[in-house]
Amino acid sequence: MKQFPDSPHAPAETRGWPPISVIMPVLNEERHLREAVGQVLAQQYPGEIELVLAVGPSQDRTQEVADAIAAADRRVTVVPNPTGRTPNALNAAIAASRNDIVARVDGHAMLPSDYLRVAVETLAETGADNVGGVMAAEGITPFEQAVACAMTSKIGVGAAAFHVGGTAGPADTVYLGVFRRSALARVGGYDEHFQRAQDWEMNHRIRQTGGLVWFQPRMRVSYRPRPNVKALAKQYFHYGRWRRVVSRTHEGTINLRYLAPPVAVLAMLLGLLVSPFFPLALIVPGGYALAIAAGSAVTGSGLPTAAKLRLPLVYATMHCSWGWGFLTSPRKLARPPGQTVRREEPAPRFGE
Repeated sequence: MKQFPDSPHAPAETRGWPPISVIMPVLNEERHLREAVGQVLAQQYPGEIELVLAVGPSQDRTQEVADAIAAADRRVTVVPNPTGRTPNALNAAIAASRNDIVARVDGHAMLPSDYLRVAVETLAETGADNVGGVMAAEGITPFEQAVACAMTSKIGVGAAAFHVGGTAGPADTVYLGVFRRSALARVGGYDEHFQRAQDWEMNHRIRQTGGLVWFQPRMRVSYRPRPNVKALAKQYFHYGRWRRVVSRTHEGTINLRYLAPPVAVLAMLLGLLVSPFFPLALIVPGGYALAIAAGSAVTGSGLPTAAKLRLPLVYATMHCSWGWGFLTSPRKLARPPGQTVRREEPAPRFGE
């Protein structure tokens, strides 16, 4: 492994392994926070680790749990995130961190024990500004198992490597991410205008400013899917809504993969509307239903029967919610022309 610069005060066993700042946005995570923190602090990483928790105004005991964790371990720092929004939390945590490598982790993410080690090796070997891996959806209930299957299939989410896997290499975006602080400083951190899609949007700015975003399939993070139709529909509706905002903000960032769900929704609505006058128009929604059923039979072949039966509903919910969110995304959500990346005051002191 190519070596990063060492601190002259670093212990001999950590030489060549840079200290890492892990940043974690936290909101209503009382149930999972201790486990998530434990997985970070137990990483098999030879260098030093600090963890910054940016805690929002939770409705449970998250703040109390976070404060207790920090009191018991000097490696953990707690900072406030009064807005409760994810990009604000990330910027607040970055501002409070001090190391040149910054790893984003969610409060319910389950990291493999070598996650940070693989990330640093990959940063050194590739020269990338950001490296990340697979969002490995894993379900427990039949519905969650169906969602996990859909989230790891091309029928459900397209061909994005961080969902479906693939070989290591340059990517548009990755799941979570381990960054060089210099790249965060160059682009001004996360744009707090984006309530969703903030990762994709910032990775776009990193690439636009000459940086490299690298997909590393060895960095596989377990993810728990939404537990019911309502929660899944809300999630994908907001994904579609804010992906439209990104496309309006950054011209040329939309492609056929992103247009497929809204086009399908429009076609099915039109087919249903004109079917009383032209019954053959039902071939559009009917054809979609048959395609989803066939796709479910193929992709769900290894699922338990209860999960397999729910898979067509899951696919339809994801497609239609994303498409409807994209179609109905209001123009008022767009950042005004000429406005720079927006952060709450005081602004993060990148590089200090």
